[in-house]
Parts: sequence; structure tokens; C-alpha cells
Amino acid sequence: MTLPSPLKQLNGEDLPSEVTEGQVVLFVNVASKCGNTRQYEGLVDMHAGFCNRGFTVIGVPCNQFGGQEPGTPEEITQFCSTQYNVDFPLLEKQDVNGPNRSALYQYLVGNGSDIGWNFGKILVGRNGAVVARFEPQVTPENSRLRTAILDALDE
Repeated sequence: MTLPSPLKQLNGEDLPSEVTEGQVVLFVNVASKCGNTRQYEGLVDMHAGFCNRGFTVIGVPCNQFGGQEPGTPEEITQFCSTQYNVDFPLLEKQDVNGPNRSALYQYLVGNGSDIGWNFGKILVGRNGAVVARFEPQVTPENSRLRTAILDALDE
């Protein structure tokens, strides 16, 4: 199984394929004006802690939940870098639910239920298959999430 490509970064450039191919990836639909936005801190720490083992977090801005990601790509980039020192990739803003669901989220969700809110997390293994899905209230510090990532890294 392979992720749809190319994935477009927030700056409009293609995400280099080596960022995802053969890597364990945690996709997170993110928003700048959400009560869960503080999860960026844990995501940055998680990315830093596991990146040398073939892991990355990829943020996917989405404005479908309460209009909580209204910014332009430049505003989102500035917010993430100045407020949270985000150094993992951010993709272009996209719909994760509904008739305009992006190709990425069509792949990630498949026949599963809709994404519930901002900061839903989908873990993809090195082979490109979805390994696990976590609801927004599961924070980056959660032991179930961390165990799933470690298990995927060890496969």
C-alpha cells in the first residue's frame, strides 16, 4: 500500500517522498485556534524523540471543525514556527471529511468513521498501511499512542 502522491506541503511544494517512504508516520489534522492546539508541544517533542528511528509527524491543517484553522498558508506557518517551534512537515490545508475529503484522507480513513475533531491522529507503518487511529483527546504523551509508535518502529 502506498500513500497518495505527491503530497503538497503548506508552501505549495511537493513533500519529498523519502519523508514518508519506509517511515512510520503520524498524520494529525491540526488547527491553530482549537483547545487542542497545545498538543503541538507534545507533537514537536515526539517528532524530535523518534525521528532518528524513522518516524515523523505530519500536520494536516483543516478548517472543517468550528472554523478553527482560518489562516493562510503563511499565517499557519508563522503561527506554528513562532508559537510552537514546529519543525515537522505541514501539508496544505485540506478537508478530512465530507464530499471534498482529500485523497490523503480518503486513503487514511478508508471505510472508517469520519474524523471527529481537530488533532485526530492516524498512524501509518513503514509499509504505508494504517496501523492505528487515535481520537483527538489522545494526547502525544499518551502511553497507548507511544506504544503503538514504538511497535510500528520495531516492525
